[in-house]
Parts: sequence; structure tokens; C-alpha cells
Amino acid sequence: MLDHSLLQQTLTAAELEAGCQVARGYDVASVCIKPYAVPVAARILAGSTVAVGTTIGFPHGGHRTAIKVAEAQQAMDDGAKELDMVVNIGKALSKDWRFVANDIAAVVQAAHRRGALVKVIFENCFLADEHKEQLCRICGEVQADFVKTSTGYGATGATDEDLKLMRRCSPPHVQVKAAGGVRTFERLLAVRAIGVTRVGATATKAILDECKAQLAK
Repeated sequence: MLDHSLLQQTLTAAELEAGCQVARGYDVASVCIKPYAVPVAARILAGSTVAVGTTIGFPHGGHRTAIKVAEAQQAMDDGAKELDMVVNIGKALSKDWRFVANDIAAVVQAAHRRGALVKVIFENCFLADEHKEQLCRICGEVQADFVKTSTGYGATGATDEDLKLMRRCSPPHVQVKAAGGVRTFERLLAVRAIGVTRVGATATKAILDECKAQLAK
């Protein structure tokens, strides 16, 4: 369930490499690493089951659609198999839903042509429920793979209320990713019970060490 997050602004090259080694050692679902470091992650994780992921339009979502698509293509060229893209938040707040749908669809289509997954980041702290509900509907219509609560750098992260809304309003083929604030095994189990199937976490080692301790009892 875990996407090991390596997106903090201050991470050095050595810390990014060490994070990839943690991800490989714990056999997580993926790493989500800064775009420039995707080739490094691809090299370290080659031969493992850990997917390489990165961000698109991060963290504000305001890139032109063509730039998001170009960023996605470059990421896939470098070895990324999972793309976490940020919606255009201002356009969502403006209820320009055609623009939002086309923006998401362009990245989804580019990714799916090459067998990559797309997780669409809402940044829920800026949105009302009506925006979140419409975004879930759009993500279903354009065949996005996941809806995701946040970048991890907004005012709030993954709340139970938002996760329940996103699961309820998304069709079955769209999975839900929680990002922001999942730092313990207990919290991981709580969001899993809501229907979350992926979690973005920086506390991967602590969560999984706690899991192992619980299973050993």
C-alpha cells in the first residue's frame, strides 16, 4: 500500500538514494521521487517489484497542460511508471470543469499509452466538497487510476471525511490514495478500512517496523 515519498525540498542526492534503498528493502509499492532523480531511482530499483513514481505539475498544478504532458513523457523516458499529477486548483475553484477534465485527460492518455498509472492530486484543503465530488466524477470519466487527497505540503492532509467522500464519489475502477499525516501503522489500518489502497508516506520505515512488531506478537 505504501508509496515512499521522497519529495522534501531539502533532500540531498545521498538522501534520495538512501530513500530508494529503504523502499527496495521494505518492498513497498513505489517511490515517489523528485522528477530530476527518476533515473537514479530507476537504477537503484531495477530488478525489484518497487515502481518508480514522480510528480507532474507539482505542487501547485498551474502548469500549462502541454507542459504537464511533456513532464509526463520525460518522466516515463527516465523510467517512471506512476505519475502523481496536481489538478489546476484555480480552474477547479472557478468550476471550469471542461478545462480541468481536458488537463487531467491529456496526462492520463499520455501515461496509459505507455502503461503508466496516474494519481490525480486534489489538494483538498483549498476545495469545498462540491469541488471534490466533481473532481472524482471527472477522474472516473477520463479513466484516471487514483484520486489523491493532497501534495503533503498543503494546510491539511488525508482526513477521514475527505477519504470517505472520495471513495463514495469515485467509481470502482478509481482507487483512493491518502497523502499527508499517515505516520503510524494504526493510522494506515484506519484509512485502509475506509477504502484507501495507497498511502504516500515519509514514515515508511517506522510504519512497517511497527507492522512487523504487531505481526510478531
